[in-house]
This record gives sequence, structure tokens and C-alpha cells, in this order.
Amino acid sequence: NGMAGTRTIEELLKLNADKYDISVIGEEHIGNYNRIMLSPVLAGEKTIENIMLNDEDWYRHHGITFYKGEQATAINRKQRIVSTASGKQIPYDRLVLATGSVPFRIPVPGHDLKNVLTFRDIKDVNAMLELTQQKQRAAVIGGGLLGLEAANGLRKQGMDVTVVHAADTLLNRQLDATSARLLQKSLRASGIHFLMNTATDSIQGNELGEVSGLRFKDDSSLQVDMVVMATG
Repeated sequence: NGMAGTRTIEELLKLNADKYDISVIGEEHIGNYNRIMLSPVLAGEKTIENIMLNDEDWYRHHGITFYKGEQATAINRKQRIVSTASGKQIPYDRLVLATGSVPFRIPVPGHDLKNVLTFRDIKDVNAMLELTQQKQRAAVIGGGLLGLEAANGLRKQGMDVTVVHAADTLLNRQLDATSARLLQKSLRASGIHFLMNTATDSIQGNELGEVSGLRFKDDSSLQVDMVVMATG
């Protein structure tokens, strides 16, 4: 039920709105929204309502069966049935897989502690926004576009933010060294801190199972209350 899947449906409806009996399985509990605009939601500049592309009325209007909050767990290709975690059996003649990417958690000790988050969907954004009301210090692992957007949003919510990046320049796949340094200077002026050429060795936790800090491969460390993994 992401952007690619919904765009496929929109094209099918343009071809022949009455020809297909369409079912959509989406793990999230809401309609389709613009994931590209999650950063302004995190920054407090927009709300989820502002970035909705197709609400639940749209599915009903087009006669689409929307299985929201359902996780597809198995496909029986012989019988042409999709099974869900709740036990639903959904038949199909043609099946489109449009699941998108899976957020990557770097496989270091402590990656499964509480308040270690990824940045992919509105659930992630809501979790971050909730933590900004309770915590003060955040680390964003990854100095690419996604990581910088997360850092900027958290900073605008009043967090003390440090970007941890393994390379020596930001956006190292997109920018040359001079441009990257200018970008880093601008972001530093906005209050974001940086640890460059720094690789995370482990994520430390407290007695509650929550993040308490990062330890790096050079044996240095950083105390934080929240970690956002934005490396891929």
C-alpha cells in the first residue's frame, strides 16, 4: 500500500475502472501517503493529513478492498492465495508485489534496544516525535540524505543532535568535498553536531533496556537517549 503499489492501482483504474476486482494488503493502519514528505512531518512543518495521497474514502469510492493493518505472511502460488498474519485468505488471479525497501539496522550489539529507530514510515516519525517530548539527546547514524533530514527534523523539535558518519564528508555519494564541507558548515550553524570518520562499534543500554550511548571503534563514546539508523 505504498506509493508504487497505489500508483499501479491508479493506472489500472485509468485503463478500465470497472474491469478489476482489486484488493490491497497494507501493514500500516492508514491509507496511502507521500513518504517523501515524512521529513516535514518530523520537523513539525506538516501533519500526516497534509501528506495523504489517498484516504480510506478513496478505496471505498473505487470499490477497492483495503486490508489495512494486515501483514502478508505467505503466498500459495498453486492455489493463488495470499495468507495474512491474522489468518485471512485472500484469493488472486494476478499478484503485484510492491513492498518497497526494508530499513537497515547495522548489525552491532544493542541494535535492538528500546529507542533505536529507523526512518521509513509514519510510525517511525510518530515514535521519534513522542521521544522528543521525553528525551534530549539523539544520534543519527548516517550522513546521507535520509540521515540529514532526520537530524534536521529532530533539531527543529529541540533535540541535541549528533550525526555519526563513517565517511569523511557528508553526502559522499552525491557531493564533492568542497560542497560537502559547505553543507556541513551550514548544518553545524543550525545546531547539529557531527562525528565524521566514525564507525559505531556498539549501542549501550541502561537497566531499562533503553539506549544510553554509543561506543565507537576508536574506543570513544557518546551519551544519547535516542538512536536513528539512517544508513541505507
